[in-house]
Amino acid sequence: MRAVVKGRIGIFHLQGFLDGNNAPSFLTLDDIKATEALNIDMLLVSLKKVIFFNKNGLDVFVKLLTSIRNSKHITVGFCDYDHKKFQAINIFYKNEIDFSLFKSEKIAELFVSSNKSDPKTLLLYNEDPSQRSAMAIELFDYGHNPIIAQSFAEFETKKKTPDLYYAIVEDTQLGYFGQKIATRVTGNAIIYTVSNFLDAEIGNTFNIAYHTNSLNVGFRLFIFDAYKVVSMNIHALNFFTKLASSAAEYNAAICFVGFSFEKTPETFKNDLEDAGIMFFNTMDDILKNKELLQELGGGGGATVKQNRVLNKGLINELSHFIDATVSTLNMMTNAQATKNSVNIQSLTIANPADQFASSIGFYGDIDGLIILIFPKTIAKKACELLIGEGNVTDEEILDSLAEFVNIIGGRAKVLLSENKRRLDITLPRTYSDMNTLMEIAQNKKGVQVDLSFEGQNFIFFLTR
Repeated sequence: MRAVVKGRIGIFHLQGFLDGNNAPSFLTLDDIKATEALNIDMLLVSLKKVIFFNKNGLDVFVKLLTSIRNSKHITVGFCDYDHKKFQAINIFYKNEIDFSLFKSEKIAELFVSSNKSDPKTLLLYNEDPSQRSAMAIELFDYGHNPIIAQSFAEFETKKKTPDLYYAIVEDTQLGYFGQKIATRVTGNAIIYTVSNFLDAEIGNTFNIAYHTNSLNVGFRLFIFDAYKVVSMNIHALNFFTKLASSAAEYNAAICFVGFSFEKTPETFKNDLEDAGIMFFNTMDDILKNKELLQELGGGGGATVKQNRVLNKGLINELSHFIDATVSTLNMMTNAQATKNSVNIQSLTIANPADQFASSIGFYGDIDGLIILIFPKTIAKKACELLIGEGNVTDEEILDSLAEFVNIIGGRAKVLLSENKRRLDITLPRTYSDMNTLMEIAQNKKGVQVDLSFEGQNFIFFLTR
């Protein structure tokens, strides 16, 4: 089978039933490798005429597509599906989708450079803010005008006037973006969702590396959404007790919300409270109480328990992190960066007033922390694309700044994957007060790059 080439996109058109048994008969490695000579930016498998597929069937194509992505460094994935198929793919792969999904060929064509001279007005929505922001930046970079719906209700309203848009971008997803392990909420708290009966399995399903790196980024409040928890046994009790002990070393707080002790011994609650865990009836009891939120650490920072040494492996990848940062900022501000200085030092902020900052952690083959410090004017300009309007509050800028930094983390992840470096990223942490940031970064040695954007200083800091 040969790929049909349309512009800069190659598409394999399949039909019938795709399962683990018959999938190889449709498409082979030789078919995929034949595309290496093609001058394309994207290679997709069309599901338009596919009646049925299961995960085993899709796995065959994912492996084949991945092989060409690793050699040609192009976008790969699937296109031409309905909402049910989109949901099925997300269920099959959950948080491990590292390929792209485009609802139609028409949507896919928007994400290649050949259309840069023909800008389109688009309506865009994805329930994942990171995906929403990443797609907006890609479309903006290709010269289009994406109108971003910030909520499903807003999207449904704007969909009623389809004539205003060239296309409606929904049920579409870019590979490598998004972080669904936890949810960032106002006040820089992380929420984990747990359910059913908690036992020894919690130690296997809870991503302790992600949690530890979130502590290193500067998160100090962790909330377990336990509304759907039926009960817990002694193994889960021991796990959470140890987790609380570890959090105490960072002055971090752990809270349970909505946990009922109807089927759990009351002594468990006493033991957990002795370990430092707090219990609340509703999320609003924490999130809408700003004084309590600040006290628990959701609004501020605390001293990190240890400082780790900057290593050669991290420094060797410095250029990838800087490229991801500068290219994203260039797109969003339409201004070019000038590198003023590069030094290995502790974080130094010459003018801490009127600055915003955000940090994001990464871990895997290498681990570390990126801190970005913006003048408020640059932060506002960089985030106007994501916000969709000019008159915004500082809180709205900080929320968008977090998504902006999340995109940088995702871009760095892609660049490093091309060098066979596998990474995961934490949720971003934002700072409106540089004193809070310095509590996290104090005594950390790292690489500080001072950049100039439109005559204003922007700081990139890479550390561990």
